Amino acid sequence: MIQSNEALQHKINILIRARYPLIYIISFEEERVAVMLNSLATMTEKKLLIWSTTEGFSDYSGKKVDGEAVDPFAALTFIVEYQRPAIILLKDFHPFMKDPVIIRKLRDMKVHLNRLRKTCFIVSPVLELPIELEKLMNVIDFDFPTVELLNSILDGIIGPLRENPKVDVHLSDDEREQVLKSALGLTLDEAENVFAKSLVEKQRFDPSVIIKEKEQIIRKSGILEYYHSSDQITDIGGLEFLKEWLSKRRKGFTEKARDYGLPFPKGLLLIGIPGTGKSLTAKAVASLWNLPLLRLDVGKVFGGIVGESEQNMRNAIKMAESVSPSILWIDEIEKGFSGVQSSNQTDGGTTSRVFGTFITWLQEKEKPVFVIATANVVSLLPPEILRRGRFDEIFFLDLPSRKEREDIFLIHIRKKGRDESNFDLKTLVSLSEGYSGAEIEQTIISAMFEAFSENREVETTDIMNSIEDVVPLSKLMKEEITELRTWSQSRARLASKLEEQKKHKIDIEI
Repeated sequence: MIQSNEALQHKINILIRARYPLIYIISFEEERVAVMLNSLATMTEKKLLIWSTTEGFSDYSGKKVDGEAVDPFAALTFIVEYQRPAIILLKDFHPFMKDPVIIRKLRDMKVHLNRLRKTCFIVSPVLELPIELEKLMNVIDFDFPTVELLNSILDGIIGPLRENPKVDVHLSDDEREQVLKSALGLTLDEAENVFAKSLVEKQRFDPSVIIKEKEQIIRKSGILEYYHSSDQITDIGGLEFLKEWLSKRRKGFTEKARDYGLPFPKGLLLIGIPGTGKSLTAKAVASLWNLPLLRLDVGKVFGGIVGESEQNMRNAIKMAESVSPSILWIDEIEKGFSGVQSSNQTDGGTTSRVFGTFITWLQEKEKPVFVIATANVVSLLPPEILRRGRFDEIFFLDLPSRKEREDIFLIHIRKKGRDESNFDLKTLVSLSEGYSGAEIEQTIISAMFEAFSENREVETTDIMNSIEDVVPLSKLMKEEITELRTWSQSRARLASKLEEQKKHKIDIEI
């Protein structure tokens, strides 16, 4: 039999013994919840009753206890009238808790449940709790299966297939660890299915098949995106201080770091001018640290149903933690949470509550999820997010210096399969003063299109002409960039080693 997480089982056992009458469990895995509750019922010499609106009441073995009580009010009446100590599991009961009569009945049940040592559990994949029941119900997040649970599933599949010549189920310790870690964040049913799929598709346990399946599951949430990053840290020109910081924390998620007494790295807030490499850095860190990269779209968190937005944020956090160690990337975070200050007047406090859930987790998270948040407009950032302790460090990414622009030209010329010796880099670097890395890349692409249309090889003059055609952000946003530089002087670390003449200069001259 599959065992449930011992710590969670112990916590729920305490609630049962303390006579908590109503407990709400958030989980997709009804069967896992039922297994755990049946184990607790046996330990406490109680009977487990399971209800659904299609089957009524039955015991754990499936034997009908009252198949007529399919109506939710009739089910609650049955629970009150049942005269033995029991643990009752109600499946998908949350839609019925919008009915005032059901809400009142649940509130009235408290005395009856305590008197006869009965505990009523509601299991649902979403948390939809009316305000009238908030003080009456204890809410528990049922975690995704641990490595130990997944290992038991894997053993169950391997056992009958050991002597089957059509598949290779033999795994070394390292291979087994890799397969199990790749399955973290899946339910037991999903894990069992994807292990079987791997055997059918590859005739062995292949982590790449499991990861691909996990990507599909993560995408179904509509909030998190499993991001494949091919960008390397060497693809970033400049940003030496930031690169050095990242390199020193490369082994921060290892057991050796824990033994040394170090905590998990928490995260970075990257603030700077658009096009200076903030998003590229997030993608490159995933490759540098060899960790999965999950992108959170804050805009998709917000839903139209009351409580949906808060639940979406909790689900996103839970998913990121389930595949940890991982990197959670939040691009342009200021846009997602810009309405926090006026939330009570504009959306009934939804944005404020979602933001509160996020920053509380950011401050107190224990699982190794490294958060990389980027921002272009500091004035839109809620001040709470800048407080020390939310992130390990705040870095400011300025426009590239002369040396950095040379590095950026070299990187993009080489990536386009060209020999840098064929270009006058000194001239290009001089002409591109005030251009961001993204703008430099676009001038090269534009020049290549021009040369391609004339059926010839791209030359320095093509890039020079392209540079002259572009009006850089340093001109279009001169005041904003000056303000951002001023703000960063005392509030953030510089990501780059600036040239001597720029160290004491805030304004931009073009």
